[in-house]
Amino acid sequence: MIIPESIEELATYIHSENKVVFFFTADWCGDCLFIQPALADIEAENPSFTFVQVDRDAYLEVAKSWDIYGIPSLVVLEKGQEIGRLVNRNRKTKMEINDFLATLL
Repeated sequence: MIIPESIEELATYIHSENKVVFFFTADWCGDCLFIQPALADIEAENPSFTFVQVDRDAYLEVAKSWDIYGIPSLVVLEKGQEIGRLVNRNRKTKMEINDFLATLL
């Protein structure tokens, strides 16, 4: 999973030609920590996507502008356009995320 080190780096993924999954998280979020061990498997099982981890606190303005008020949440963009979102404050499972991504292929 890619972890951008600046807003400029994050922006390069927003305008990518590929399908990019932006995974909004925070280190204090219990539900984010719950899904963390499964992220490598989710990424491996979905090779059509590029995965970018977005620290909600470090990129709070991005989270606000994308209406991300609950985490963990996922927003998927392709060519700068949103094609899907799984945004809420509920705990997410590996199966739920994989099923969501399957709808975007």
